Amino acid sequence: MWNVVSVSGWTCRLAAAGLIALAGSLVAGCDSKEASPAPAKADAKPTETKPTEAKPTESKPADAKPAEGAAAGGKKSLVIGVIAKSQSNPVFIAARTGAEDACRDLSKKYGIEIKANWQTPVAEDAQKQAQFIEQLVSQGVDGIAISCTDGQVLQKPIDDAVGKGVVVVTFDSDSPSSKRMAYYGINDADAGKAVMQQLAKAMGDKGGEVAILGGTQTAPNLQARVKGVKEELEKLKDKGFKLKEVYYHKETASDAAAMLQQVQNANPGISGWAMVGGWPLFTQNALNGIADKGVKVVSVDTLPEQLEYVKNGQVQCLVGQDCYGWGYHSVELLVDKLVNKKDPTKVINNFELSIVTKENVKDYEGLWERWLRKK
Repeated sequence: MWNVVSVSGWTCRLAAAGLIALAGSLVAGCDSKEASPAPAKADAKPTETKPTEAKPTESKPADAKPAEGAAAGGKKSLVIGVIAKSQSNPVFIAARTGAEDACRDLSKKYGIEIKANWQTPVAEDAQKQAQFIEQLVSQGVDGIAISCTDGQVLQKPIDDAVGKGVVVVTFDSDSPSSKRMAYYGINDADAGKAVMQQLAKAMGDKGGEVAILGGTQTAPNLQARVKGVKEELEKLKDKGFKLKEVYYHKETASDAAAMLQQVQNANPGISGWAMVGGWPLFTQNALNGIADKGVKVVSVDTLPEQLEYVKNGQVQCLVGQDCYGWGYHSVELLVDKLVNKKDPTKVINNFELSIVTKENVKDYEGLWERWLRKK
């Protein structure tokens, strides 16, 4: 018996016994090509949901039927790697809490298991971060959220991860030249400007010598803040404000506090400190011998230890960040892409700055306890 085979639109049929030879040759030619498989039906697109605009502590994704999320992503589980700058800086513990909370909430929303894999060096180390990216990729994670200690050093590891199908977003500190999908964090230049604006106000707009506490020199987010402070200082030079210098250091409380004391003792003419990170204020008594001499201080971040400095009058203002949201919203962006196949509306996603003074400091008490699950 001969089969009917279609070749390039022609139907090969055995018509008569006298055509056996011809049919045989045609059939041989037809059998040499495989029939194309029928196209698979595409899965129905799920209802698109925008990342929440609510404050991190209030972020609760809308309910969804478990089957929808599973069908959309085609997976029963997702793993998100989370790489912060350091474990020694408490702001990143808040980010970890946010990431884990987002995984919990989105697991319920989509009916799939979503886990955070926390891989963070003890202290700032871009090379270790690069190694963590490679390890997470080799382990088969679906996405990575990272705060870059050095955006240039991490560009290639990020690009390599993306090339292997891993979705990457940055938070807090970006790698803008990389192939990361999006960034979530502060507008660092605006933060630097806000720090200097508040410091000038605290100094009575009378001018004076200003020092900048700068953290790690290679961190792109801190460099942008330093630039913002300098730009604002330039606008104030007619009032007598001038820059003493930018002082860089390891991003630990002890190193920052030691740098602060050393510089102030060597330069008693400094009358204002613009801190683009709150490192020395994570310890007690960091401003003894400085604040009591009339030196004004404005810093980024609003940790509980820092709030105490505001309440006792040693720090005039804090510029707050959404550290919990670094983790929460980064995971939201990744899961929205992985499950819903949805790109973020914006590549650069910023949050509003919080300005904390002695007048409103009580409004911020308890926030970090919630972010760190101490309350």
